[in-house]
Amino acid sequence: MQDEERLVRRAQQEPEAFAQIYEEYFDKIYRYIVIRIGSEAEAEDLTQQVFLNALKSISSFKWRGVPFSAWLYRIAHNQVVDYLRKKAKHATESLNGMAKAVVSDDNPQMEFERKVDIEQVLLATKRLTEAQREVISLRFASELSVAEVAKAMGKSEGAIKALQHSAIVALRKALLISESENG
Repeated sequence: MQDEERLVRRAQQEPEAFAQIYEEYFDKIYRYIVIRIGSEAEAEDLTQQVFLNALKSISSFKWRGVPFSAWLYRIAHNQVVDYLRKKAKHATESLNGMAKAVVSDDNPQMEFERKVDIEQVLLATKRLTEAQREVISLRFASELSVAEVAKAMGKSEGAIKALQHSAIVALRKALLISESENG
């Protein structure tokens, strides 16, 4: 936490120090966004926008006992909400390019199965509530602890554990339904 605080204070004084923040958090923020919206290309654009917004606003960031990453995730959450609002006015979300998120394999059969699995999981997540999708995204795509997710979402750790549990149960059901429909 002290290293994070020192880094943020430096970035508040020297904009070029923000590059280190970008390097440290880009992948986690990107994974959070891609799980939420289901489009790799759009997630890259939104992640860039998150960091542009953070750079513009970092001078106003104040330490209040919450990790800096929670502030970044709040910006990312707001970007996703704006994106989904705009997207809702247009066509349904696309799953294009999600297979690229998986490490390539020399076995085309396995690669195809992974792509299908990823698409099934993404479709299944659409059956979750917004809060459940956010918890799954933060916990598993961004690899945050329960405590970090609680701070990022402004909820208690108990509430996050309950939300995570209900999300996993709902995902299992959605995947079983999807499997029975396709099998």
